[in-house]
Amino acid sequence: MSEENFSPRDSLLLIRSMIEKTRQNISGNSRHFLLWGWLTFTGFTAQFILKHIYQYPYHYRVWWIVVPGVLVSFYLGSKEGMERRVSTYIDDAMKYLWTGMAISFFVLSAILGRQGWNTTVFPYFILLYGLGTFVSGCFLRFRPLILGGLLAWVIAVGSSYLSYDYQSLAGALSILVSYIIPGHLLQRKAGEK
Repeated sequence: MSEENFSPRDSLLLIRSMIEKTRQNISGNSRHFLLWGWLTFTGFTAQFILKHIYQYPYHYRVWWIVVPGVLVSFYLGSKEGMERRVSTYIDDAMKYLWTGMAISFFVLSAILGRQGWNTTVFPYFILLYGLGTFVSGCFLRFRPLILGGLLAWVIAVGSSYLSYDYQSLAGALSILVSYIIPGHLLQRKAGEK
């Protein structure tokens, strides 16, 4: 179709097809929220149990579970990329946001590894969870993610008043409200389309 024959009706059809493509891609976003939500929730709760209940000195080793998570994320992302014929603005924005978030988590971990982990560390991670889900919710115009991000920020402030042991439980709560619940709602919404 040439540009001179591109009618207003054709423009609306193109816009509608791009919106539908974005809605289909939402299901991929829900998979990543659920993968990282359950993985991180497990890490937080396992660390609390290992440290607080069993007094296991190497409780932090539980976070090695992120390595398989990274591999699964790369696999899912590359599979989705090969299946996706058209990349929308929202797809690109989400990819850049979460790449930046992953780098931020790595940098924060490196800094805390140097300064020591037995300080008030979890509020910073919770702050980043809130940022990622809030911005994602704004991109997708999905209120449960926006609300989850806002709640994570409130939990980040509240967790700064807790001891290290209980900060991990606050982290689990923040993941529940910002990743897991919105992720399941997003998955259900994608299934309705």
